[in-house]
Amino acid sequence: MDGLLLLLGRIAGVAGLALCVVAAVTRLGGAYYLGGFELATLLQAGVAVVVVGCFLLLLVLTARSLPARE
Repeated sequence: MDGLLLLLGRIAGVAGLALCVVAAVTRLGGAYYLGGFELATLLQAGVAVVVVGCFLLLLVLTARSLPARE
């Protein structure tokens, strides 16, 4: 289970970072919209996905530090 959460956390982090970078680069290019969405909305979505990834990785870390149940 830890392996799956670790993988999902990493994927979410990379996807969120990529979404933030795309939104920032597009905005610096002079556009306000991308695919029908305002770039500020895409940036907020990217931050939200990064936060989800952080929570998944934190869950893995805390699960590893707990003593094993018998």
